[in-house]
Amino acid sequence: MKRFIIATAVAALIGSSGFVSQAQNVERKDADFVTEYLQPTRIVWETGVENSSALLRPYAGQAALQERNVMVMKKGSAVLVDFGKEIQGRVQIVRSLSGGGPINVRVRMGESVAEAMSDVHAEGSTATNDHAMRDLHIEVPSLGVAETNRSGFRFARIDVEDDVVLNVVALRAVSEYRDLPYLGTFNCSDDRLNQIWKTGAYTVQLNMQEYVWDGIKRDRLVWIGDMHPEVTTITTVFGEQPVVKKSLDFIRDITPADQWMNGYITYSMWWLLIQRDHYRYTGNLEYLKEQHDYISKLLDHIMENIDGNKEAFKGGVRFVDWPTADKRDVIHAGMQSVALMSMEAGAEIARLLGDKQMESKCAETASRLKTYTPDSKGNKQAASLLSLSGLMDPQACADIIMKDGPNGFSTFFGYYMLEALAKAGKYEEAMDIMSKYWGAMLDLGATTFWEDLEYSQVAKASRIDELVPEGAYDMHGDGGAYCYVGYRHSYCHGWASGPTSWLSHHVLGVYPVEPGYKTVRIEPHLGNLSWAEGTVATPYGQIKVSHKKGADGKVATTVELPKGVKRVK
Repeated sequence: MKRFIIATAVAALIGSSGFVSQAQNVERKDADFVTEYLQPTRIVWETGVENSSALLRPYAGQAALQERNVMVMKKGSAVLVDFGKEIQGRVQIVRSLSGGGPINVRVRMGESVAEAMSDVHAEGSTATNDHAMRDLHIEVPSLGVAETNRSGFRFARIDVEDDVVLNVVALRAVSEYRDLPYLGTFNCSDDRLNQIWKTGAYTVQLNMQEYVWDGIKRDRLVWIGDMHPEVTTITTVFGEQPVVKKSLDFIRDITPADQWMNGYITYSMWWLLIQRDHYRYTGNLEYLKEQHDYISKLLDHIMENIDGNKEAFKGGVRFVDWPTADKRDVIHAGMQSVALMSMEAGAEIARLLGDKQMESKCAETASRLKTYTPDSKGNKQAASLLSLSGLMDPQACADIIMKDGPNGFSTFFGYYMLEALAKAGKYEEAMDIMSKYWGAMLDLGATTFWEDLEYSQVAKASRIDELVPEGAYDMHGDGGAYCYVGYRHSYCHGWASGPTSWLSHHVLGVYPVEPGYKTVRIEPHLGNLSWAEGTVATPYGQIKVSHKKGADGKVATTVELPKGVKRVK
């Protein structure tokens, strides 16, 4: 509860600075935004409704006096529909000639069936209207169209509140997203992994709105630490995107360098790591140069919080990820690791920018941090960061991560656990855990990846695209913790997209040796897969690779490189 209060207070502070309103009121000038109208794929539930199947027929997009094939509703009647996939957008109701003036309708949107059936006003309810209204009342005009505000949802329920007849011509979802070409692709002999790759890419695509958001329902904010796996996915699948730089600049401009981004200490360090990795993947040195002054001040601020060879960060929330939010020793191990990684990134950036003084200071601080290794306490999050920072033996880390398989994973830090397994050469084991953990969300009906998944709950949970049977475990409503209790839990969260870039970089084996993939190394790791093929986005065009395992276990590889890219062994 204490952590929830802290997180809520931080979010409120950020909101008061204009963070929320600015992100939601920016005019959409990007040429790649498109609007798509989706009709329901099925009627999930109804009561007191006549001819609900009318909602499933093709609709011309225009109300008419002669429209006869309509769904008929009256006071107390309700219908719940499924649009087939999670979207960011609005619910649209089209009404034919019936009654007199406008008719009052209640609309409830949900990322799960259970959330769409929940009541935000009920005592003890975990359903909320945070960040975007999803339980609201609107008026539907006769022979006209009514639309809700934007939110993130897959399911919608409408209830008639007036004592009149409502003839509904159409009930549609208005989906708004960036129609970007998938420059990065992935396909292999395991279709479950293919689906995981695609779902991670789609999750991030939906969150690329005016800024790169955490979630399309919640949080519709620029949480910069959470953006690290998102940016890796974006650059791999879509290439360099202006919305990434826009988001990085936004959080920089509202956060003085001697304060912590989003109020979380590690998030300023993740911003620094994003800057380094963005340059590695895009080769955009000019953009990195724009950050020179701020980066210098931020690095000084980080170093001021180093006590000898130990991190001693103060002035913000000490945080690694939510499942470890109450584990003081784990947080310390994680922050020591991230501090070391930020110092090494700082030295690399300073060298690129010709700042020899800052390079020397960062390198000296990194050397001191390397002389002290906190205990991982057998925790997967702590072990993964300790290994990735070089403070822990990769094989010892892998033993911790592989213990009990996907138990102890989180959708955010699961990415770093997969990276740590790759560092230890455990590619086959990483894909097995990925298939179980992220695949479990698919098995429960997900079309986007979630803010969190407690794997131990999976076996007893009902599907999110069905009504929860009496006495069954509601994964959405009964789960969650800290700031994501119950239906407040986001079921489209960009930080969960890590498997997408992991599969592209480690299974396809495409690694940038020089920034922007000017020089690449192709080193596939198929594990139990018999073949894998795909593309990776680069500033020069797509790198295309195909790998096929022969009867002798050897992998035959074909590579097609765009002009300007060289391959090294």
